Amino acid sequence: MKNTLLAVGIAAAVGLTGMVPLANARAGESNTFNMVKSAGAVSCLKATARGRVTISDLGPVQNMHVEVSSLPANTTFTLFVINTPTAPFVPAWYQGDLTTNDNGYGVIDVTGIFNDETFILDPGIPAIPVALNHLGIWFADPTDAANAGCPATPTPFDGDHNAGIQVLNTSNFAATKGPLLNLK
Repeated sequence: MKNTLLAVGIAAAVGLTGMVPLANARAGESNTFNMVKSAGAVSCLKATARGRVTISDLGPVQNMHVEVSSLPANTTFTLFVINTPTAPFVPAWYQGDLTTNDNGYGVIDVTGIFNDETFILDPGIPAIPVALNHLGIWFADPTDAANAGCPATPTPFDGDHNAGIQVLNTSNFAATKGPLLNLK
């Protein structure tokens, strides 16, 4: 019995030790912010459509957890890290797809570098680093946009380069002060 209690105590201590960094996270190790409806999608999305992003520092990389709600149900959307929240958006970096459920709720988790050092090189001579500190979400297909009552304007913002319009972005932050700058 004494050995069983000791084993349970050790297992609990080991388990709790793994939780300590999360419970004692210092300020600046995670950042939560909202995404807002894109101007071109305001008239065709529900008034409650939104996104919420939490970026957590994992040491050498970050986890970006994106939740969307009140978007068209059972629809696939694409997530990009972008230079500016509104057109022309580029340079842009494709992160992945998320699909909403019957209630228009969807989630995606992506691991990478999503902080104040996120950039892409402009291939000019000399190559120039360009900050990518905003996020944007697009319909993955122009037909899905049309089915939702939005413009069916095709854009290249999907893995097959045939997406619909942007639905959510981080234009609630200044163009030069995107939310990815807030995690050092």
